[in-house]
Amino acid sequence: MPSRLLSLLLLSFALPAAAGDSASRDMELGLAKSLHAVRNNRLDVALNEVDSLLKINPNFKLAQLVRGDLLMARSKPITDFGAAPNAPLDRVQDLREEANARLQRVQQQQPVAMPKYLWQLSPKQKYAVVVDTSKSTLYLFENVNGEPRYVSDFYISVGKKGADKIVEGDQKTPLGVYFVNSHLTRDKLTDFYGSGAYPLSYPNEWDKRLGRNGYGIWLHGTPSDTYSRPPRASNGCVVLANNDLTDLGSHLQVGVTPVIIASQIDWSDEADLTERAALLKEIEQWRSDWASRNTEAYLSHYAHDFSTGSVNLPAFAQQKRLVNSGKTWIKVKMNNVSVFPYPSQPNLVVVNFEQDYDSNNLSNRMLKRQYWMKRDGRWQIVYEGAA
Repeated sequence: MPSRLLSLLLLSFALPAAAGDSASRDMELGLAKSLHAVRNNRLDVALNEVDSLLKINPNFKLAQLVRGDLLMARSKPITDFGAAPNAPLDRVQDLREEANARLQRVQQQQPVAMPKYLWQLSPKQKYAVVVDTSKSTLYLFENVNGEPRYVSDFYISVGKKGADKIVEGDQKTPLGVYFVNSHLTRDKLTDFYGSGAYPLSYPNEWDKRLGRNGYGIWLHGTPSDTYSRPPRASNGCVVLANNDLTDLGSHLQVGVTPVIIASQIDWSDEADLTERAALLKEIEQWRSDWASRNTEAYLSHYAHDFSTGSVNLPAFAQQKRLVNSGKTWIKVKMNNVSVFPYPSQPNLVVVNFEQDYDSNNLSNRMLKRQYWMKRDGRWQIVYEGAA
């Protein structure tokens, strides 16, 4: 009997009682049942569970590896995971890491708190995506009256070198607040990208300010002969199984859905809710000061290192003073406001809204994006531009 088969993975493993809530979870639950049977030396039960997984998806390489171990165990003791003779060590190690990530996911509790990175969703944002690169997990949240509510989660692969992308070609997944830019269907792609792709808005305004570069960061699927990839396998993209991508894609809105990528998800507490209220109050004061034509009070909301494109604060202030001198009245409305704390930069928040501006000599409507940073106890704008 394989007393040490998968021993490292099974050391603290307990079979969960809850069923899966996505195709990804269902596959993981089946894998967990098989490994649970291995731990109890019920090899026939374990083999039946793995065979059931392979009937659903014959290309599930991790299940294939476990099945191979179980067949070998009939003739001799197996003392390690993926112990087939002459097995490529790098491929086996990849599958070991996938097994570890999937078993950890099976035992994770469904989140009940609000992610720290979703302070407020716009009414137009029906869903939001938050990626935890350390847990190989993508979470989908529904917008319920501006607050996120957990829907499901999916196993993912990220960059070969991990997260926090800096330069093109570093094979890392970026950390930040992004949005779904477009949808590429299967017929527009090679088989490598599977059932489709959703390009993200990397590099964003903050990435560019920090000098980060590169391009082509997508959510996408897997080749037709591959069910899933190891936790770190892409050149920087976030990769899902094709059926998971199809499920997720039915909730994504091009140009609207936020995709927030974090190295580890933090969950909101009372302090976060207090800070959110303070920021929203400051944003409203900015709007009010602008509408009141109190130009100096309005400009006080901008940080000393503020920029909008190539325009710095002195040039911006000079232009605003000139424009406002010709105003006899101003009205400013903000609609569909969303607020997202930045995952890789403390005290930085991305604010998006529809701006409705009217004055005695100009009216315009635009989608605006601001980056607010808290310094010395006060929130100020460090970037502003069209969204």
